[in-house]
Amino acid sequence: MAVVIPSWNSAGLLPRCLDSLSGQGAELELMVVDNGSSDGSLELLRERGVPHVSLPENAGFAAAVNLGAARTKAPAVLALNADTVLEPGAVGRLAEALAADPGLGGVQPRILQLEPAAEDDIGRARLYSRGMALSADGRAFEEGAGEAQDSRSATACEVFGVCGAACLLRRQLFEQLGGYDERYFAFYEDVDLNVRARIAGWRFAYVPEAVVWHVGNASWLAGAPSPGAWNARLVARNRLATQVKFMPARALPRIAAVEAGALARAAKQRRLGATLRGKLAALRWLPALLRDRRRLRREGDPRLARRWLGMRG
Repeated sequence: MAVVIPSWNSAGLLPRCLDSLSGQGAELELMVVDNGSSDGSLELLRERGVPHVSLPENAGFAAAVNLGAARTKAPAVLALNADTVLEPGAVGRLAEALAADPGLGGVQPRILQLEPAAEDDIGRARLYSRGMALSADGRAFEEGAGEAQDSRSATACEVFGVCGAACLLRRQLFEQLGGYDERYFAFYEDVDLNVRARIAGWRFAYVPEAVVWHVGNASWLAGAPSPGAWNARLVARNRLATQVKFMPARALPRIAAVEAGALARAAKQRRLGATLRGKLAALRWLPALLRDRRRLRREGDPRLARRWLGMRG
């Protein structure tokens, strides 16, 4: 199995992530893609003898994972954020689940919020994700995010899609789809991949026996010049781009109402300018996005993704 870790100024996070991989008891083809770090990450990787690629600047999550996947050969790719820590056996359980069902394009572990108060007691930890879901208007969210664990978090099931923070993807799927859409840079690139995979006929599953801890946006918050504004712009742009690619035309009134509400909230939170810039950027992509929409319709069935709109796990 290949493990691809995109990293950006993650010197304080990588040691725990790498150590948790070495304790998996499985042969792993590891590749760290460094996105132009300036915090000593490269020196750390060299000292530890970790295979890596060094980029001159931050090319984004999507491009980094694509590059790491291209530099590895294993039949499955574990995309893993640098701010994750794997519980023993997580990799093997994910691999077993993927191998057991040829129709699965990817699987996701139970992702828990990494907080000091919960590390010594997995049962007390809050969920970060038990699978990705879609609202009726095409927005994505992590199932169970911020909630206490319950019977649902302990039950394996099919899910709409998998969270990019920690997911095992079949290389066949990755190559068929051309990987993550690098235009996205970061945010919603995993949603877009899930949508395109669903349209192509792939399925996804949640594997609760595999457990991964996740801080969440640690490098982003530490390294981005204005993380709140940058986040708002990218999410606004990439969410709209994904909706254009696959949402049915009849959903336009609902989407317009939701986006109007989003703009009002952005104004209240003083990030209206960033949100508007994101929406305008998506509109500039419109010709290309409409071509993507037509191609997806020719090559697959958008209803396979749309059937998950509004469904909860």
